[in-house]
Amino acid sequence: MRTFGRFWWDFLVGDDPKLAAAVVLVLGAGAVAVALTTGSWIAVVVGAALVLAFVVTLAIDVRL
Repeated sequence: MRTFGRFWWDFLVGDDPKLAAAVVLVLGAGAVAVALTTGSWIAVVVGAALVLAFVVTLAIDVRL
């Protein structure tokens, strides 16, 4: 069972947990925007902000 769990962790998260977290956040924000039936522009703004934050964290990691 432990090996099975490690396989799925490695398959879903991989080498960078930040990437996995960013994907989950973007999907969650999109789901919340759809559930609240808000305008699609809000989902675009939230998604763009999350992607920008992710790119900044990647740039910081690369410099170190």
